[in-house]
Amino acid sequence: MDISWDPIADGTFESAEFFRSGAKSRVNEAMSLRILVTGSSGFVGSVLTSALTKAGHRVRAASRRRTATADAARVGWMELPDLEQEVDWAPLLQGIDIVVHLAAIAHRSHRDSGDYARANLIATASLVRACAEQGIKRLIFMSSIGAQAGSAADHIVTEKDEPGPITAYDRAKLAAEEEIRRSGVPFTILRPVIVYGPGAKANIARMMRVAALPLPLPFGAFNNRRSLLSIDNLVQAVIVCLDNPEAINRTFIVCDPEPITLSEMLVTLREAAGRPPNLIPVPPVAVRALVIAAGRQALWDRIGRELVASSANLQKVGWSPQVETRAGLRAMVRASTSPPRDDSR
Repeated sequence: MDISWDPIADGTFESAEFFRSGAKSRVNEAMSLRILVTGSSGFVGSVLTSALTKAGHRVRAASRRRTATADAARVGWMELPDLEQEVDWAPLLQGIDIVVHLAAIAHRSHRDSGDYARANLIATASLVRACAEQGIKRLIFMSSIGAQAGSAADHIVTEKDEPGPITAYDRAKLAAEEEIRRSGVPFTILRPVIVYGPGAKANIARMMRVAALPLPLPFGAFNNRRSLLSIDNLVQAVIVCLDNPEAINRTFIVCDPEPITLSEMLVTLREAAGRPPNLIPVPPVAVRALVIAAGRQALWDRIGRELVASSANLQKVGWSPQVETRAGLRAMVRASTSPPRDDSR
């Protein structure tokens, strides 16, 4: 695949010197970083790319497809080949200070752990080697809480806990972390819990569909707590770690400060959509019996057990999450139910 990039021909920047040289630009050069964001078209990547650009950084977005954003004219885009193939990272890394590696296979029904190993481990290992060769100042790697604790835990999860990944995806993420630590490249590893926000997929999207059902739901007695993470809080965590000396060569769990119970989550989603809560207090043990009888232990771990994590270490190095979970969930519902804005005027 062709991953060459010319910011003049592409119309990306007013001048190739904006990105390729250290010449002055519209932003304060002392504060501006040249950042590569892989997986830039994804749920997290698109929001992060926009935020970094607005903060005055010079961003090169790498993804399999270009996405239209309000900041498209200020972002350099390069095609990122399929991570299950061999990737030549050198052109993507040229002139870059910091890499934020988001690209991965996630939330797919791959039964073969090799799919995850190729895209999430082997591709990351080759990126790390290229970062070492190019003298990248820092690699920020988006891992997963699954690399730490799987889907549930009977205690508050911290970075001191022995990692206990369960799925092939989680094991590949943990192995990629280990490759990064051995590489000698300055790094920060982030382990986010489930991320919510407009456009969220997988578990959050399923939860929204369940909450939208015009039926009573049997979760009124579910007081098990789950840590969630606002997309805005996650983006702020990345920004805090970009050149923070206290975050170098460290691993951080990322989550909103206060967990929320399953019943509170459903009530919040329903009320934000203008629906009554309509939750029936069926004993969780009864629901568990049905779920386990159906062979869905993993589902029960997600809906019936707790996963409370601590982001205290990240807060100690300067991260200050601004979005409270219930407020963030309400905003997500409002954004998903609002008509699309017409930007053509």
